[in-house]
This record gives sequence, structure tokens and C-alpha cells, in this order.
Amino acid sequence: MGGICGWTGCNMTIIERRALLEEMTKPIVQHDSHSVQMLFGKRSALAVIGRPNSVHTCQDQGIIVGLWGQIRFINTQFGQDSDSQNIAKSFLENWRVNGEKVLTEIAGEFTVCVLDENKNQFILAVDRMGTRSLAYQASGGHLIFSSSLDAIIRHPYTESEIDAQNMFNYIHFHMIPSPGTIYKNLRRLLPGEYLTFQHNEIKTNKYWKPSFNELKGRSFEELKFELHTILRSSVRDAIGNETVGAFLSGGTDSSTIAGILSEVTGEPASTYSIGFEANGYDEMEYARIAARHFSTRHHEYYVTPDDVVTAIPEIAAIFDQPFGNASAIPAYFCAHMAKEDGLSRILGGDGGDELFGGNERYAKQYLFSLYEYLPSFLQKKILEPWAKSASGKKLPPFIRKSYRYIEQAAIPMPARMDTYNLLIRHGFASVFTTEFLAHVDTTFPESLNNEIYHQAHTNNLINRMLAYDWQFTLADNDLPKVVKACELAQIDVAFPLISDEMVAFSSQLRPDYKVKGTKLRFFFKEALKDFLPHEIIIKQKHGFGLPFGVWLQTHPQLKALAADSLTDLKSRNIIRTDFIDKLLEQHLSEHAGYHGTMIWILMMLEQWHKSRYK
Repeated sequence: MGGICGWTGCNMTIIERRALLEEMTKPIVQHDSHSVQMLFGKRSALAVIGRPNSVHTCQDQGIIVGLWGQIRFINTQFGQDSDSQNIAKSFLENWRVNGEKVLTEIAGEFTVCVLDENKNQFILAVDRMGTRSLAYQASGGHLIFSSSLDAIIRHPYTESEIDAQNMFNYIHFHMIPSPGTIYKNLRRLLPGEYLTFQHNEIKTNKYWKPSFNELKGRSFEELKFELHTILRSSVRDAIGNETVGAFLSGGTDSSTIAGILSEVTGEPASTYSIGFEANGYDEMEYARIAARHFSTRHHEYYVTPDDVVTAIPEIAAIFDQPFGNASAIPAYFCAHMAKEDGLSRILGGDGGDELFGGNERYAKQYLFSLYEYLPSFLQKKILEPWAKSASGKKLPPFIRKSYRYIEQAAIPMPARMDTYNLLIRHGFASVFTTEFLAHVDTTFPESLNNEIYHQAHTNNLINRMLAYDWQFTLADNDLPKVVKACELAQIDVAFPLISDEMVAFSSQLRPDYKVKGTKLRFFFKEALKDFLPHEIIIKQKHGFGLPFGVWLQTHPQLKALAADSLTDLKSRNIIRTDFIDKLLEQHLSEHAGYHGTMIWILMMLEQWHKSRYK
């Protein structure tokens, strides 16, 4: 997929710098034949790796500029030349005049590095939605950075000690939330964030923050026209000069992208879908409906348990830190189909739910929020004491639903969104060893949730959840899942639904245009009901979910791989052995999907360790 790596502040000969930079690029280029451009200053080095039209570099009078990605200028006076060096030169000219403010003048999916040895000032930045990761470590007068943690830890000045706290965070969140990483003292930039390193001092700031400014007086038809216009322009930008196709799950977003892709290219889009021979998991019917509707060149593949057994070690290894989203498996097989078909880029529909209100928990939390309108004395003096006394008793279904609603609704946001977490259900002491818990702060996930949830510039419940998901669900989870799956398949990926223009547009919509009562994606679906098949408009959200827990009960090789992985994990003294035994023997048979997720999380943790520490 490409990226950047480099450092400043390290005294080495030019031969030593070149050799080290080549070593750092190896994890980034290992899955594809990329263009690599290297630049060297007096005490700095930078490599930008990627397809030729994604690599933009220049060096002039002591300043090194490296830009990676699909980058464009918002203000055309700064230049829009397609030549990669001219893009970097235009950026540098703007940088000399405006400094960090230049970041507000660029759009797209990008990573930025400026090494100014004249002023001893160095800048790193990522795009507004954090589509690509950028990690760094600063100490002892030097700054080391890369799109890949595997590249950073190859530098002799970095530390690569595993961070117990972020190990805990991984098991809690099923990924490691930024700015943390699996390694102590290595951090990642947040979406829309930039870093300055000057006089041995490091600072991070936001050049962009989510902001919800509802536009008044716009008619539905005006908004509908603008949505269609932005969809077309975003897909055109995502196509670039590549041979392009689209993921097609049969959901609203992937179907929209497939249809728009056919429209803007004037020919049937190539679409790729994954199915499963498992009840409740196969969405191929809807993918076929969308494919027929838009007359796409459709390709299908049914993932088998044998495929999963083969792919698990490869998927675990492609991530530079533990990552637990099982949908990386179907994403990989889908991307692999596209690569085998001769495509160089595939378009993902990620982000539509988070921009336009499509996740089921938005409607669920709206229902819980209605409880807040009851008088406080009724909540605290009557309803909540009654719910507490009724809990655990054998009662009629309606009564059980009532007290469970009260129990949930009484929990403030955002903690209420975390109540289904398996760790919280079981209790930390029942899951983790005493020795491991002594090195972690078990309250950290709650405090981080609060921080992210409350930093959004809005007082509206729906918009707060959307902004929260832009970091937790998109930047830290869904985007890296697809990016790394495509990297393994050796194909590029782009996300038209989270273009800067689309994000700005969605931020101006009324909250009830996103979630109207309990109706999800009200505006988006109404605006596209004449474009998408009716069956797609009315279907419930599903996606590329992997039936891992179900297959774990019936497939001997998959069960053996999971059992062996968890048995080996016992020796790391992180998870209690009795919890692992109970998880494999009892819990899985009770609820395959729910407890299968925890088995997957722990299995991928052990598989990642094995890929790094053989």
C-alpha cells in the first residue's frame, strides 16, 4: 500500500543512513513492488513508498518534503499539477508562506512529512479521517517515524518493549485505540492531527476537528442533488488513473459505490462479493440484486473454513500490532479476487454508516435516551430501585424487558455503549491473571471513551456517537482492516464515502436526517431510493461478518488452531488458564457468536506474537 518512514537527529554517514533507510522500508514494500524515493539531509532521512502517482517529494534549500497518498489542493491557486514533484513543490511554496496552515489547504487520503533543517523544525500529519496510520517515537533529540510500526522498530534508536496497558486495551476494544500502540513509547497520530518537533520538544495539535453545523433553509431536493453531486465527484477522485472495481456486500454503501462507479465510468463496474455457507451470515442474495440492478461485471467467492485456517496466520502477520476484526478475512479474499482480475485499486463503502447514521446502536441509544426525559425523582426513587429488586427474578417477558431497559438507560453515555463488552460481563479478575492486572489501569478504556465522546463539537446524542465512531470505528478499526487486507492482496484501496467533501456535507445535515426516531439513515436512503434497488433500501445492515464461532463448533482444523493458539497463550501469563479452558469448553457451546468473538481476539493475539517472536 505504501507510506513513509524516516528520522531526524541521528548522526550517521550517508552510507549508514541509506542502509538503515532501506532496512526500514522492507516491511512497507514486502507485499508489492512499490516506487521508493529516498531523500537525505544533514541529519535527516526520508523514504516515501508507493505507486508512482502516490509518491510526491522534493528537496530545496535545506527543506525535505514528502507526501504520500491521493492528495489535492483545495485552493487551486497553490497548483494542481499531476506531476508528483510539482505537487510537492507547490506544497513547499505554501509551507514557506503559511507554515502548518498549509494542512488546511489539502484534501484526500494522505500522509505528510516536512523536515526543515534550517529552522530545526519537523512536521508530520495525517488526513482528516485517519485513513492511513503514522507512528512516531521522539527521545534523546531524535524523531523516528513511519507508516508501519514494523519499520520504526528496525531503527536502532527505538525501543520495542510490549506495552501491557495497550495489550489490555486490545482485548477490551478488539484493537488498540490511537494514539497508543502495542509498543511502549511509540504513538500514532490521531485523525486530522499534526506533530511538530522543534528544539527536542514534541507537540501534537489538530488542524481539523469534527464539527457539526446544521444548515438552515435547505430543501430536501437541494440536499439530495448535492449528495448525488458529491458522490460522483468523490468516486471520480477515488478512481484516479487506476483500473478500478468495488467491494459489493449488498449493503447500502457498497451498492451505492458500485452504482456510481458504473455511472461515472460509463461502463459496467467490476464488483466483488464474498459469501458463507452458514445460516444468518450469507448476504450474497443482496449483492446479486445490486449487481443485476447496475449490470455490473460481478464476481463471487464463498469463503470456507479451510480458507480461514490458511488465512489466519497471514492476516495476523500483516498487521503491525494485534488486531481483532475478523472481517479482515472476507475483505482479503474479496480484494484477492479483484487483484487476480487485473485491478489495481478497489473502492470500499466504509464510512457511510458513520456519516449518515446507519449503525443499529444509534437507534438503540436514542431509545435509551428517552429515559432521561422522565423526572429525576421518578428515575432514582421509584424505577431504578424497582429494576434492581426485580433483577434475577423469574418474571413475565414484558416485565423482564422493562427492568432491563431501566438498567441500561440509567447508565450514562458513553459507558452505556460498553455494557455488552465480554470483559465487563465476566469481570476483569475472572479473565486476566493477577500479575498482568498489576501492570494495567483497568479504568483506562472508560476514561478514553469519555474523552473521545465528549470532545465532539456538538450537544446532540446522534452526532456525538458519529464523531466517536469516526475515530473508534473507522480510523482505528474498519479502515485499517480493509487497508491491511488489501495490502496482503497487493491491491490499492480508496474510500469515496469519507472524502472531505462528503464529511463536510454530512456534518451539515440535521441529526434527524441521520436517525429519525429509530429509522436509520433516513436522508441517505430517501435521497437514493430511486437509484438503489428497493430490496437494498429496506434491508437491515449486515456486512462481511465471518461465521467464526459457528464454524469453530463443526470444523476440526479450525477448532484445533484456536485451541492450540489459546493453549500457547496461557504461557504468556496474560489470561487466566481457567478462563481459557471455560471459554473453549463451555462458553462457546452456550453462545457461539458472542464467545467466539473472544476466542478470535485471543487467538489473533497469540498468532501476532508468533509472527513477530518466533
